[in-house]
Amino acid sequence: MAKKNKFNYFKAYEKLTKLAVQESDLMIETMRSFTSPEELVDAMAAMHEFENQGDDINHGIFESAAVDFMPPIDREDIVELASALDNVLDYIDDVIGHMYMYSVKGMPENAMRMAELIRDSVKALDKMICEFHNFKKNKRFKQLLVDINSFEEQADQLYTDAMHHLHTVENEEVMHVLVWSRIYERMEKCCDACEHAADIVSTIVLKNM
Repeated sequence: MAKKNKFNYFKAYEKLTKLAVQESDLMIETMRSFTSPEELVDAMAAMHEFENQGDDINHGIFESAAVDFMPPIDREDIVELASALDNVLDYIDDVIGHMYMYSVKGMPENAMRMAELIRDSVKALDKMICEFHNFKKNKRFKQLLVDINSFEEQADQLYTDAMHHLHTVENEEVMHVLVWSRIYERMEKCCDACEHAADIVSTIVLKNM
């Protein structure tokens, strides 16, 4: 009987971050071309498809971790990282969903800047995950983690500046302030989620050196 191929967790993680990169690219494209809330419907459908693909990948990770006799890293770490990467997908999807739900009328400059930081964070996370399979010999992890932390710090500062601008300059319409306050919160969570996933990877590496 042929030996069953062993599940490749590292490849599965790479698939998740590739989906996150596609989501972040779609978010940027959608925001740049935005003219009306109705245009967000197709983007939401595409986002949900990325999210569904991520759910399928995670299902495979969880199933394999439950029965794997000798996983490459601790089962708890396998599941924790998969959940953290799934959160990245969920949070990016959530941004476009809330823009549609609140029927935004335009895209503030600060929102575009925040979206670009999200994409930078996701791409840095993807680079880290693509190197993860060879973590015992890899020398790039430290710099990649620094990059992700730097993007998260920039996002924190931009969030503060955007909220200040929203409440002091863009404050003529109460609903505009309310809507974008909530959307900025969700955008900032995307960068937080990337940093959290990177921190989990860093911890796994330290535990297994």
